Amino acid sequence: MFLLGIDYGTGGAKTTIIDPQGTVLGYAFEEYPLLTPHPGWSEHDPHLYWEIACRIIRKAIAEAKIDARQIKGIAVSSALPSLVMVDADHNPVNNAYNLMDKRATEQVQWLKDHLGQDKVFEISKNRLDDHPSLVNLMWEKAHRPDDFKRICKALTIDGYITLRLTGKPTCHYSGAAFYGVAYSLLERRFERDLLERIGIPQTLLPDLCRCEEIVGTVTRRAAEATGLAPGTPVAAGQVDCNAGWVGAGAIEEGDIQMNLGTCGNFGIVHRDTQFHDTMIAFAYTTDSENTYVTVPTTTTGGQLIRYMRDNFYQAELMAQAETGVDPYDVINAEAAPVPPGAEGLVALPFLMGERTPIWDVYARGTLFGLSMHHTRGHVIRAMMESVAYALYDSFRIVRATGRRINTPIVLNEGGAKSPLWRRIITDVFNVPTVLVERRTGAPYGDAILAGVATGLFKDFSIARQWTKYIEPMEPDPEKHEIYMEYFDLYKGLYEHVRDDYRVLAALREKHHTR
Repeated sequence: MFLLGIDYGTGGAKTTIIDPQGTVLGYAFEEYPLLTPHPGWSEHDPHLYWEIACRIIRKAIAEAKIDARQIKGIAVSSALPSLVMVDADHNPVNNAYNLMDKRATEQVQWLKDHLGQDKVFEISKNRLDDHPSLVNLMWEKAHRPDDFKRICKALTIDGYITLRLTGKPTCHYSGAAFYGVAYSLLERRFERDLLERIGIPQTLLPDLCRCEEIVGTVTRRAAEATGLAPGTPVAAGQVDCNAGWVGAGAIEEGDIQMNLGTCGNFGIVHRDTQFHDTMIAFAYTTDSENTYVTVPTTTTGGQLIRYMRDNFYQAELMAQAETGVDPYDVINAEAAPVPPGAEGLVALPFLMGERTPIWDVYARGTLFGLSMHHTRGHVIRAMMESVAYALYDSFRIVRATGRRINTPIVLNEGGAKSPLWRRIITDVFNVPTVLVERRTGAPYGDAILAGVATGLFKDFSIARQWTKYIEPMEPDPEKHEIYMEYFDLYKGLYEHVRDDYRVLAALREKHHTR
């Protein structure tokens, strides 16, 4: 008996197959491009989601050397908010939105003026500024009314893959929060009167399910495309960060884990219903009707370093196949000798606006203090530090509320594998950290969810038993003091240029530049 997990991030999809002892037997990953056709837009080609799913599932099965009929359960996760609009034949309508899309500024303002941020937070326990799916559907209705009429269902990325696997349009409770506006986090339902006020038909929305609920089975058509066996059970799924954290053993109240994937975030598990109006909140997988996770997020975490790789390390990228040297290893080696504070270089990491705690769609990346003696390594170091500052900004707010936080902080996916970046975070936060030994990430947590959903595992405690934490780090108080001086400057810089970001956005729009 085996289990299959599939995860869709902002930059790529990955899948893994595990056995009942948690051993990874097969793994596959494939990137897909970010599309940014206009300022503030961030899209994917939704056709690639299914095409890649078919390829990576077959690759994982082949690597695992198993018969697909032995796969007893499947679960899918994705980065949220995301939006895949499909017609009655389940074909995508326009490109898909990913979590960095911030085009619907007019709709956000309309909702603030007519519903009020307080009303929206009272119902959803989240802010409008995150551009949840209902806001983006309002944008579609206003700007592409003919296409809007073609939409049959509005799904998350993982919901779309689950639809293609099973034919069932569903959404798990952890993902439902990212529809926002009219979704009641505590009641786990869409409020019909609010949907009517914003002009979105409830028929466009999927059925809501517990994360651990079996929502359907693999159809014959999907089986032919993916190499899976018809009739294989498929669970409702989960948010990608939940998947990563569950897979790395975050199953108790107060557990905290951090990702440095495309976004940078951390999550704190809790059962109380106290929520922070500057943070993101949604249901947690382990008991998706009664457990929540508060998740501060910086929009461009690992994406910041990927941006540097793609634009300033092109020679290293081109040479990788020949030399076998990973450009990320070069990046870390160049940044490592640079001292804390990057010798007077400070970055604001807002390449695609910012989420918690400042919620500024207009914010953009900024380098302050750039001098002749600064190198690529200094810029990399400053960007790594800026992500740490952005996350620390939220961490100090949550910690001040007295919420239970179980240390050490567990560093999990993406750029967390960089010892340098972990050291920076450890010293900025002034909190001990550890690294998850297993690097399989979110699809591993999806496979565990599939095991719980199918009854192969009695609960999620198996995840903690299978997880090993390595490379513990203790904070350096002296470096923390240095970082706090630079953090104060980082905060002050944003305040100084906050209004200028709006001026810049207007100029971009006026002159049609990106």
